[in-house]
Amino acid sequence: MHSMARACAVTVSVFIEPFDVLFLRGNKLFGASGSYGESLVLPWPSVPAGAIRSALLASKGHDLGEFARSEIKDDPELGTPESPQSGTFRLSGFHLARRFVDGRIERLYAAPADLSATEENGRTIIRRMQPKSICNSLQSSCTTPQLAVLAEQERSKPQTGYWLPQEQWTCYLRGEDLKEDQLLRAEDLWKIDERVGIALDPTTRRAADGQLFSMQAVALHKAEHQHGSASDYSVGFLADISGAELPEQMLLRFGGDGRAAQATRQEHEAPEAPDECDYQSLLESQKCRLILTSPGLFEDGWMPTGVKKEKDGSSLRFELGGVKARLVCAAVPRTEVVSGFDVAKRRPKPAQRVAPIGSVYWLDELEASKKALRGLAEQGLWSGPEAEDPSRSVEGFNRFTFAKY
Repeated sequence: MHSMARACAVTVSVFIEPFDVLFLRGNKLFGASGSYGESLVLPWPSVPAGAIRSALLASKGHDLGEFARSEIKDDPELGTPESPQSGTFRLSGFHLARRFVDGRIERLYAAPADLSATEENGRTIIRRMQPKSICNSLQSSCTTPQLAVLAEQERSKPQTGYWLPQEQWTCYLRGEDLKEDQLLRAEDLWKIDERVGIALDPTTRRAADGQLFSMQAVALHKAEHQHGSASDYSVGFLADISGAELPEQMLLRFGGDGRAAQATRQEHEAPEAPDECDYQSLLESQKCRLILTSPGLFEDGWMPTGVKKEKDGSSLRFELGGVKARLVCAAVPRTEVVSGFDVAKRRPKPAQRVAPIGSVYWLDELEASKKALRGLAEQGLWSGPEAEDPSRSVEGFNRFTFAKY
């Protein structure tokens, strides 16, 4: 019953805008004397999923303590803390976004791993890595048949911190050239505000001696800041929710210290996956790319769910949700670790390694139907509706989009 409800559920987007700075803490411990707490932009999808679920609980009038103890079992949307997948609520997408003064909202995407940006003569040059076979005499620990190679005449140092607006992201998915002058830098979207904290003695409730620490606060850009050419938009987050009836506005406790943010319901937007025509072109070429749009939590480390070695070890085969292909190349940044805090159980979540957002996988020998491609994009890189990690599935991990090879 729940699987059918999810299949026909309508996706609703909410724009999340903080009232002040945010503490988007990562997975590194801090709080000891002299320690430093870094912030993440974009935070893990579990942050908005938990904040929105908590706000929905409050709007429904549920007793939060009873829900945490799994005493409320009749909520068809939120399920229970022990079995969140029994409800229809799903976070299907989470992105940095900007809202222009005319009300238009645009998604923003961090540059994927197969793009390389360099500064040459005052210009930003974007180059794309391509899968290349290597000669047998060149030894490598790479497990894929091909390597992602960046062809350039002179050695250069890549620049980081670039973000793609929606239009450029669409060009990227189609394999078209990007317009470098339309890319955004991190400093156009947020600033880091260094804060100093003082540890408290839990017994006396006073400042502990010699226990100063520092941490990063994220100040997202607002239109009223009047910062150069970036004065016509405010930056926030866009979360795509399916399987839940959301109010027009919600007040959220977002990130570390429960900072206040407002979530405003938006008109439904077209999904970021290719349309029917693009699916057809992927099938005709029998090639495609998979790009992670949320952290990938896979049993085999960096290799997506569904990838297995053939018995003779000659190749890596991908088979998931009616889609079959051969994995020929991958561009995966350094592994990250996610955890978090389970409020209902009052204990930390397990630390788990994930493939970062923007990881790219090249597939050829593609065999599928348009229905299968669409279904897999909606399901995410999980083995099925009953995912390997139901809690992380509900929170929006393992989401991806297809792109041209």
